[in-house]
Amino acid sequence: MQKDMDNKTDIRSILQKVQDGVMTAAEAEQYLRPFPYGQRGYEEMGFAKLDTQRELRSGFPEVIFCAGKPDEYLVSIYCKMYEQHGEVFGTRASVQQYELVRKVLAQVQYDSVSRILKIEDNAAQKAANRIGKIAVCTAGTADIPVAEEAAQTAEYFGAHVERVYDVGVSGLHRLLANTQTIREANCVVAVAGMEGALASVIGGLVSNPVIAVPTSVGYGANLHGLSALLTMINSCANGIAVVNIDNGYGAGYMATQINRLAV
Repeated sequence: MQKDMDNKTDIRSILQKVQDGVMTAAEAEQYLRPFPYGQRGYEEMGFAKLDTQRELRSGFPEVIFCAGKPDEYLVSIYCKMYEQHGEVFGTRASVQQYELVRKVLAQVQYDSVSRILKIEDNAAQKAANRIGKIAVCTAGTADIPVAEEAAQTAEYFGAHVERVYDVGVSGLHRLLANTQTIREANCVVAVAGMEGALASVIGGLVSNPVIAVPTSVGYGANLHGLSALLTMINSCANGIAVVNIDNGYGAGYMATQINRLAV
């Protein structure tokens, strides 16, 4: 029962189950009692406070930012989150961190491109049930690690993703050849380094929101992504929102929110 209730995405779904007779009022009360009053709503670990009610509040469970976390703390957090939810999703993990977690949780998976470290329950079934459509585009191949962080974040949270890579403005015909795929998406993630012009071009071609992700890819005057960031912020195309440099996770999360609303 506890595992079943942990998989509820929000208050509305719980109330719907009560209305449909799938869940009793007593069962719903047991799950809802800590929110928003009563119990503190987080797991105290001393070095971390795991937000056990984040999915109930926002529709998305807590995600682990792995970079910089001491080894012992990271492993303990993964174990506790897996124990509570049966799934764990972490970003910016290193190979060393993967090896450490794998010693304790053998089923953990690591993608060296996106640096995502996750344990996903019923992955095949979740893949088959993905909804909507998000297009994740990159200007160049070097931007793919950030794009994959966005794409795999959106997929983990239940969105269908189409990848359109290496369609930067230095070869505009490559982008135009994929315009139909991009236009059909509920949301577009445009990932680009160098001067960051891809987001502006896509913004002028589609009617749905574009999330621009500047990357640190480029030569000296790129300033580790600052040039691309400024270009995207100053875009004359409409319907473009910009996240932080190399923030694929943030773009994937926001794209998922938009995709859910569209569906």
